[in-house]
Amino acid sequence: MTRFEVLLSRTAQRQLGAFPADIAGRIKRKMRVLGEAPTRPRPGADIRMLWGYDEPAMYRLRIGDYRVLYFVMADEVRVTEVLHRSKAYRGLD
Repeated sequence: MTRFEVLLSRTAQRQLGAFPADIAGRIKRKMRVLGEAPTRPRPGADIRMLWGYDEPAMYRLRIGDYRVLYFVMADEVRVTEVLHRSKAYRGLD
């Protein structure tokens, strides 16, 4: 089984750092599932493709009221943003 390296953009790091410590810790723990199979939804990993017409496709990981937006490229998962759900889907149309 291929193991994926999870990389956070500077924006994602800054956004994650702005959350309270308990929420940031929960998000970090849940992001570990992206290293195993970042495109496959399963119990404990609510993953959905947001759009896939272009390469690479964008995915989201749902963690309660928070969303992790990311792309999968080769053996890397590139997390672009970590947002509250009220802000996560603006401008994706």
